[in-house]
Amino acid sequence: MDHFIGSLSAAAREVPASGIIAAVNHGRSKAGVIPLWAGEGDLPTPRFIVEAAERALRDGATFYTHQLGIPPLREALAAYYEAQFGRAFDPDSFFVTGSGMQAIQISVRLCLGPGEEILVPSPAWPNIAGAAIAQGSVPVPVALREESGRFALDVGDLEAAITPSTRAIFVNSPANPTGWVANRQTLEAILDLARRHNLWIIADEIYSRFVYDGSARAPSFLDIAAPDDLIVYVNTFSKNWAMTGWRMGWIHATPALKSTIANLIQYSTSGIAEFMQWAGVTALNDGEWFVRHMVDRARQGRAIVNEGFAGNNRVTYSAPDGAFYAFFRVAGLVDATEAAFRLIDEAGVGTAPGTAFGAGGDGFVRVCFARSSDSLREAMGRLGHYLETAC
Repeated sequence: MDHFIGSLSAAAREVPASGIIAAVNHGRSKAGVIPLWAGEGDLPTPRFIVEAAERALRDGATFYTHQLGIPPLREALAAYYEAQFGRAFDPDSFFVTGSGMQAIQISVRLCLGPGEEILVPSPAWPNIAGAAIAQGSVPVPVALREESGRFALDVGDLEAAITPSTRAIFVNSPANPTGWVANRQTLEAILDLARRHNLWIIADEIYSRFVYDGSARAPSFLDIAAPDDLIVYVNTFSKNWAMTGWRMGWIHATPALKSTIANLIQYSTSGIAEFMQWAGVTALNDGEWFVRHMVDRARQGRAIVNEGFAGNNRVTYSAPDGAFYAFFRVAGLVDATEAAFRLIDEAGVGTAPGTAFGAGGDGFVRVCFARSSDSLREAMGRLGHYLETAC
C-alpha cells in the first residue's frame, strides 16, 4: 500500500477526505436513520423533467454533442437569467458542466496555477478547498466572524489575507454551511478589493434562490459588475429542481473564455449527455413553479428547526438568512466527527460534523432542512432529546 501511495503525485496525496462523506458512509446502511447530512432534500426530480429526458432518449439523443452545451439549453439559461435580473444575457456566456462541482473545478483551473492562493471565507463547503489542493493550488481560509451563531464577513479580513501569491477569492453566497448572505454593500466591497489587487472572483451562487427575506433571489455580483471584471459564476441544477443525482451544472462567464472553457471540458468529460440537457431545458423553461415550491418547503423546514432549537440550552443557533442548512454550536462538543457518528448510532439522525467545513467549524454541527415537515419534526425531536439526555 505504501508503495502505491508513495508513487502518487503530491497533489493527489494531499487531497483531504470529506468529513461529510465520512458521516454518510458511516450511516448509509443503517435502518431508520433520517439523513440530514447531505445538501439535498427528499423529493425526487419532478416527473415533467424526467419525461423530457425520456423523450430525448427515445428520440435518439445518445450521441456525442456540443462540448459547451446544446444551444437550446444555453438559450434557456440566458432566458432564466433575464427573468432573474431584468436584462438580456448572451447565450454564448453560459457553459454546461458535469455538476456544480465540475463548474467549480473548471473555474479554479481558469484562475489558479500550482502554488497560487485562493481566499475562502470559512467555514465553507470543503470541496472548493479540495478542488484547489487537487491541482497544487492553495486554499487560504478567511474566518467569518461569528456571534451567537450568526456569521458575517469582514472584507478587511479578506484584504489582510492577500499575499503576492493570491490570485482569486471564492464567494459562496448564500453560504453553505453558515447561511450567510452577502448584501449589496459587502459585494461592492469585495469587488472593489478584487479590482484593486487584480484578483479573480469565483462566485458560487448555487443557493441564490434560497433566501428568506421575501426576495426572489440573493444579491449578486451581476447586479454591480462591469463587463471587464474578472468574475466567473458557478451554479447547478441540483438544488432548484431536485436534480442532485443528474450531475449537471453551468458556468456563466464572459464569452471571451469560451474556447478555454471548451478545452477544459473536452479534456475532462467532453460534454454532458444530450438527453440530460433536454431535461435541463424543460426545468428552466417550465419549472419556475417547482423552484418556488422548493424554496417554500425549505422555509417551512427552517421554521421547524427554529422551533426545535428554541429553549435548548446546549445549542447556540441563529436562523440562516439563506441556503437550507442549520449550522449550530453544541456546548461541550469536543470531537465533531465522533458526535456525528453517535448521533447516527444513538439518535438515528444523520448530520455533518462542523469540522468538515474547515476553520471555524469546531464545536458545530450542520443539518439540511430541505425535507418534508414530518421527517424534519421527527429528526428534530430525536436530536433535541439526545442533546438533553446524552452525557
